[in-house]
Amino acid sequence: MKTLLFSSLFLVTHCLFAQSPQAFEIYNSKGKQVAYEKMLKDVSRADVVFFGELHDNSINHWLELQVTKGLYAEHGKDLVVAMEMFEADDQLVVDEFMSGLIEERHFLKEAKMWDNYKTDYKPIVEFAKGHQLKVVASNIPRRYANLVYRNGPDALNNLPDEAKKYMAPLPLEIDLNLPGYQEMIESMGGHGAPGSAENLASSQASKDATMGWFISKESKSKVIHFNGSYHSKNGEGIIWYLSKYNRKASVATIHCVEQENIGELAAGNVGAADFIIVIPSDMTKTY
Repeated sequence: MKTLLFSSLFLVTHCLFAQSPQAFEIYNSKGKQVAYEKMLKDVSRADVVFFGELHDNSINHWLELQVTKGLYAEHGKDLVVAMEMFEADDQLVVDEFMSGLIEERHFLKEAKMWDNYKTDYKPIVEFAKGHQLKVVASNIPRRYANLVYRNGPDALNNLPDEAKKYMAPLPLEIDLNLPGYQEMIESMGGHGAPGSAENLASSQASKDATMGWFISKESKSKVIHFNGSYHSKNGEGIIWYLSKYNRKASVATIHCVEQENIGELAAGNVGAADFIIVIPSDMTKTY
């Protein structure tokens, strides 16, 4: 009896310690596990690849760099890197740094850097610079997105022509009935001033439209675009606008989520993108 009990304890202990921790698992839109190589091969066929990230997740930032390297191996200098993390009015500074005209210290000071630039986005920018790839600052300047939040989308019409160069063409077509925007409005639950929930969704739409617009202008290249996962989830957000600005562009989507158990895709995440990268919820955060 003691021998049987010891053997059972040994097997349980062995099984517990034999399970190697995994950093991520990849699923297709139907919830089937797929290899990284399969994902990369499939997305490389698209004109535009959207990588929807979790801004503070260390593993998805590392994977962004790996996907960029993989797409470069396939497309070479035809690849363009576009990023939500840079605002359109920073494009000149971005170009000056990428071409070597200015030093990094000026780039860091004069572009509106996210706090996690050095840990999370610098490796991608440096890879692009080292391989002479164009980097597109695709986002609307935050002061204009805030203007929409405070006063509604019509407030953009009062901006000077110079400012309007840094956003999608006006007037913006905004459909607040799209599920993603509806979810945002409902999440406010009636809190805030009247109309503030709709203005918040419209502000989000001004970002989505602008990113879609600047991506559409790279129609002769292959593009990988990095953005928060919400901006490209379920084929909405930026993708909805891109389809209006460039109907011919083929799109592939990658979407990152966190789950306690990465061995199976949660039902709520099925169909969120062409490929869903599932990362343990206790993964190290970058900030």
